[in-house]
Amino acid sequence: MLKNGKSLKWLAFLALSLFLSGCGNMTVLDPKGPVAESQAWLIWFSIGFMLLIVLVVFILLTIILVKYRERDDHKGYQPEIEGSHKLEIIWTIIPVIIVIILSVPTIMTIFELEEAPAATAHKEPVVVHATSVNWKWIFSYPEEGIETVNYLNIPTDRPILFKLTSADSMAALWIPQLGGQKYNMAGMETQLYLQADHEGTYAGRNANYTGEGFSEQKFDVVALEQGDFDAWVEETQSDAPELTQEEYDKLMVPGSASEMTFSSTHLDWVDHSTDAEYAINAWERMGYEPINPHSRAGKAYEMPALTQSDSGEIEGFESQAANE
Repeated sequence: MLKNGKSLKWLAFLALSLFLSGCGNMTVLDPKGPVAESQAWLIWFSIGFMLLIVLVVFILLTIILVKYRERDDHKGYQPEIEGSHKLEIIWTIIPVIIVIILSVPTIMTIFELEEAPAATAHKEPVVVHATSVNWKWIFSYPEEGIETVNYLNIPTDRPILFKLTSADSMAALWIPQLGGQKYNMAGMETQLYLQADHEGTYAGRNANYTGEGFSEQKFDVVALEQGDFDAWVEETQSDAPELTQEEYDKLMVPGSASEMTFSSTHLDWVDHSTDAEYAINAWERMGYEPINPHSRAGKAYEMPALTQSDSGEIEGFESQAANE
């Protein structure tokens, strides 16, 4: 029995070592902003506290295996059938205490992250409307009059207020090094505060499975110094083409897209948080008809890969008739 107890301890140690050896590549534990730092601290606190519980359990298990193992002087031993009320109360109270210890910091962190980070709360946040469309991301800067597709530029040391919605399927915006995910849903709006403290490029993606093109629904977040961000805004406002409703409708068609930049936003004519059927109506205007991906026609159909020409037009979509 003692040998088995030691084996269990070594197996647990090996599993823990393998888990921790992969943490170097886990971006959620490499925070680059205050929101991600708070969440990373909570993760480490939870891991550490639960490892402490595991350690106590294995110590008690070892003691029990040694003290109550089968041996000559234990022959004829009869355990007390009724049990111990004191022990029963103890092992009922202990899980309650564990839940409280884990719950309090979790709840405090959740409420804290619903507001702008405390260190920069005095600064005006950059407002970004993040709209999910199968299978691309559209970012609108209403105050700057800029819209980008599949990439996002933000200033460092300044809160970013994301207003999240979806044109079709429910998605989830997630930038692991800047903070946790939050859902994008058609016909409603959710909000998320994030911030980057360091310049760099951070990977973002959809964290909620949405079908065929889910794996490609990614984007880059480029964090710039405020001066560089202001220069990008000025250059984009003067050089990028304006976004028309006709061009925007092409983005509603399910498919992938390259990075795009416009000097106006779709918020001039539609807010998906209040118009959940806009994408369906756009399909009709574009001559697109949804196809069952498991049907013969669906298996032969290739999703469009949209690109932006030098003139600003969105290319790559053919009407349904051209694909039949």
